[in-house]
Amino acid sequence: MAKHSDTSWKKDHPSTLFGNSVQKAERLLKHAKSHPEEIAIEHAFNHLEHAENAFTNAVQYGEHLDTVQQNKEYLEQIKQQLHEMKDEV
Repeated sequence: MAKHSDTSWKKDHPSTLFGNSVQKAERLLKHAKSHPEEIAIEHAFNHLEHAENAFTNAVQYGEHLDTVQQNKEYLEQIKQQLHEMKDEV
């Protein structure tokens, strides 16, 4: 039983939630690239906002881990690519 609670703690941990939302943003970016319609790009942008909120939560909880910073940098790259795609559509 203890292992299960350890797992759920990690699953709900702010840095894990942020990492998961960056991965989802990456999937949405890939989808938008393969289906460059306005709705796919907007959906990815909407999730970017969610991921940025997850980053804020991770920072507020004192999650100054290397992975949080790496994920933030990657999220910025995703955001830049989405902006470029939006300009082309």
